Amino acid sequence: MYIINGIAYAGEPTETIKVKSVKVVSDLCLLITFSTGEKRIFDATTLLQYPVYQPLTNEELFKQAYIEGGTVVWDNGEIDIAPETLYHNSFKYDEINV
Repeated sequence: MYIINGIAYAGEPTETIKVKSVKVVSDLCLLITFSTGEKRIFDATTLLQYPVYQPLTNEELFKQAYIEGGTVVWDNGEIDIAPETLYHNSFKYDEINV
C-alpha cells in the first residue's frame, strides 16, 4: 500500500511512463522513445475511427507532432494521446534488424 495526497492505494506505485522523443517515420507512423528507454513504433491509423483524430489525416499536420507534458501532441495541444495508450498500442522497435 502507498499514499499520495492523503489517498491510500493498494499495491505498489508504478513509474509514470512518458514520451522522451518522437519522430514521424511514415504516413501516420511514429517512432517514439519512452522514459523506460524503449523505442516503439505507433501506427496512428487505429485512431482515425474517432472524430477528434480525423485532422491527423492531413499529412502536414501529422508531421508537426511534438512533445508536451510527456506525451505526443499536435495542433497547439488540441490533439493529444495518452502516453500509456501510445505505449500499449505500439510495437517494439529493434534498431539492430532495421
